[in-house]
Amino acid sequence: MLKDKTSSAIVAVDDLERARDFYTDTLGLELDGDDMDGVLSYKTGDTFLVVYQSGGVRPGTGNAVAWSAGDDVEAIAEALRAKGVTLEEYPDLGMDIDRGVHKADGFTGIWFKDPSGNILHVNSM
Repeated sequence: MLKDKTSSAIVAVDDLERARDFYTDTLGLELDGDDMDGVLSYKTGDTFLVVYQSGGVRPGTGNAVAWSAGDDVEAIAEALRAKGVTLEEYPDLGMDIDRGVHKADGFTGIWFKDPSGNILHVNSM
């Protein structure tokens, strides 16, 4: 039914202007056209990331958004650290971790949070 349909990530935030600064300035995403009242839409690769204002934000404990970055994960990690983003470390995953960069069996990944606490993930897959 949905296997040939495109999907998008949708993330709730508690402060839209703070989110706009983070997703636009820190992550370097570009807004896709005019934003609707309380909603920002970013084109990212072949998909969209929609960020919307919500008064009842309760970030989850899993990935809200994941990007596949191939061999660029470590460069992205360095660029994020240079912009003051703290990379999360998850030792329970059983991977080698160096300054927030997780590695195991050909996989490289990083996790970090947006200003509302949503977990964002970049990986080499």
